[in-house]
Amino acid sequence: MGLSLGHTSRVLQAGYGLEFSRGGIYKALARLATKAAPTYQGLIATARQSVVNWVDETGWRVGGRSQWLWAAVSELVTVYCILPGRGSAQLKQILGADYDAWLLHDGLRCYSSLHQAAHQTCLTHLIRRCQEMAERAPRAAAQFPLQVKTLLQQALSLSHRYAREELTLHGLAVATGRLEAAMDRLLDHDYHTASNRRLAKHLSHQRESLFTFLHCPGLEGTNRRAERAIRPAVIARKVWGGNRTWTGAHVQQILMSVLRTFHQQGKDAFVSLVELLRIPGHKILEIVPALA
Repeated sequence: MGLSLGHTSRVLQAGYGLEFSRGGIYKALARLATKAAPTYQGLIATARQSVVNWVDETGWRVGGRSQWLWAAVSELVTVYCILPGRGSAQLKQILGADYDAWLLHDGLRCYSSLHQAAHQTCLTHLIRRCQEMAERAPRAAAQFPLQVKTLLQQALSLSHRYAREELTLHGLAVATGRLEAAMDRLLDHDYHTASNRRLAKHLSHQRESLFTFLHCPGLEGTNRRAERAIRPAVIARKVWGGNRTWTGAHVQQILMSVLRTFHQQGKDAFVSLVELLRIPGHKILEIVPALA
């Protein structure tokens, strides 16, 4: 539920008359994480073999120092990793350097280090950026981000229309070509304001990843799945700030991944985790799909 250990202790005492210290609760969680570690490794292996991964990252704190919490979401599993960086090394630690399937992300430069992957940049991130730029810029300078925003919204609308069978595959291809040509014309200009030049440079770098989902119907054009997975972690960080130690961060990432995947698959985590604690030795939980 995102409660701190102190708040959990108070809930158990007030609601159930159970006396547990914060240290006692942490030891119980650490024991559960140890039992669930093979399952966590299975979730990572599943993510690395998944056809699509939605990936996002957010700030985290360990021992009062700034770190990063990553989330990789596929159709069946969610993996969280707390790591001391926001670069290609951390990304490869999660998905592997040779990941060669679809990757949906916010356009952070490190994602392009997975050269074998096929990329789709999240259009909602870009649409928000364009809207914020237009609101701050003078009228003349606002035209470029507004034009980009319109093209990206049209791209998402095309995908929705095709999904509703309002467009044929040929019609989708023709409309996609027109959108790409319009974007290329916008990026072919020289812009005077620094913010517009930065946006144009970013779009040029991401150009091959902007409309991938229109060439591959069924692929999404946004990173919302990963954003939704990150949201509970952001709330928890605001409530209790992060982890005190890297050992605690290790426990955190295992249990978050296991609980989120249970929820994602519509299965009961409580029954399975109680059983896991009771059996001797280790067991890989049923949330890990059989790997080919």
